[in-house]
Amino acid sequence: MTATSDTAQGYAGDLTPREAWELLARERGAVLVDVRSRPEWSFVGVPDLASISKRPVLVAWQHWTPGAQGAVMAPNAAFADELAAAVPSRDALVVFICRSGARSRAAAILATGLGYARAHNLSGGFEGVHDGERHRGRVDGWKASGLPWTQD
Repeated sequence: MTATSDTAQGYAGDLTPREAWELLARERGAVLVDVRSRPEWSFVGVPDLASISKRPVLVAWQHWTPGAQGAVMAPNAAFADELAAAVPSRDALVVFICRSGARSRAAAILATGLGYARAHNLSGGFEGVHDGERHRGRVDGWKASGLPWTQD
């Protein structure tokens, strides 16, 4: 495994999408927590774990809320409680995923502080960075790795 594993960074380390998939498939109690927003889950898609008899846990890191200049992203004040309810075992291997790896990294750091010693970030996220045409989902991340996903 080539995952970064430096606890000085505040969490168990980064995993590539393929490494995450292999761990999720191999380890019975491993959980994938998608921290994107409800619109992202609905319109962009979610990882499909059905072939390994699992489902991703959906716990938004932020929510869209009305703002003075339109909708803005605001932190989910209930994130820690929602995570604890969805993943009660602090011993579970937890892989956090977002669009590109920033929110999921923050979630992994928070989860580590809550006692989840095996909290990982999925590098590249679900869609990865922009390609030369400013599109996501082609360069890195879950989609570009050819892993299963579904869309409403």
